Amino acid sequence: MPDCLIIQPIHDRGLSVLREAGITPRPASASDMTTVAGEVGEAVAVITRNAGFSRAALDGAPRLRVIGNHGIGTDPVDVAHASELGIPVVNNPTANVISVAEHAIGLMLAVARRMLAADQAARARDFRWKFSNPQVELFGKVLGIIGFGVIGRETARRAAQGFGMRPLVYSPSVPDSALEGFPRAATIEALLAEADVVSLHVKLSAATRNLLSAERLALMKEGAILINTARGAAVDEAALAAALRAGRLFGAGIDVFSAEPPPEGHPLLDAPNTVLAPHAGGSTEEALVRTAEECARQVVDVLAGRRPANIVNPESWDRRRRGPDEGTAA
Repeated sequence: MPDCLIIQPIHDRGLSVLREAGITPRPASASDMTTVAGEVGEAVAVITRNAGFSRAALDGAPRLRVIGNHGIGTDPVDVAHASELGIPVVNNPTANVISVAEHAIGLMLAVARRMLAADQAARARDFRWKFSNPQVELFGKVLGIIGFGVIGRETARRAAQGFGMRPLVYSPSVPDSALEGFPRAATIEALLAEADVVSLHVKLSAATRNLLSAERLALMKEGAILINTARGAAVDEAALAAALRAGRLFGAGIDVFSAEPPPEGHPLLDAPNTVLAPHAGGSTEEALVRTAEECARQVVDVLAGRRPANIVNPESWDRRRRGPDEGTAA
């Protein structure tokens, strides 16, 4: 039976979709690309998460016909080389939207109300904590949304409708007609100067790497909050930690890092009023089921010769690698 290398764990429901199509899921022993390149072997498909899939791994997979990207962002996958080899890359642009948007809102609340420190104070029976640790409401605050894709849009809706926040959008690629009535900031600098809370929702690219540089972080309002559920490399993490330690920013909620896991001594690990999560925004049970099933179904579609719903590199489709049994799932 053809096999699909599972580079990082996915929900069992996705594995069932593969098995029902006659494809054997085979877990990698580790998710680093050196190991993966050595283990991919004769696999006709792979499913990866934030570990991605490198050029070396692609070159070590002579029978590979599809890469399933479990989630939205495909920056860890060498999509360009996959296209050169005629290997479609599929992703899931909507499966985890609700979960990540809820996570962004949860991080805002956790930072604004200093929930981690409050929890520690309560466990220590320190009920004087509230007298010396200021907290803030979200109601009425300007929420700067950088990147108005599906997650940015969902976060803005929940913040406005549920908490009375006032979204302000910076997303040059989105037309005015798609802003749902939310105002647009002319520049990212204008947004940073006005927003009480800034929430990042951009894909990682050459244009967004270090998008919030030290210079731009310095433009944020004093006492502002930064939320990042997008990509760690979009922020100058050392500059952010310095701004938090200096007390210029109220706090930060960070779900993503430029290196995951962050190395020992990473400046955000001990930054004040910073709530950290291990890239878990899309890891609710509901989102994991949806993402795994959708990803696996698209892998099955490609192997069966059916064009998938979400193909990242459409130029690869007409010259894709085909198996001798294409049309029968694998």
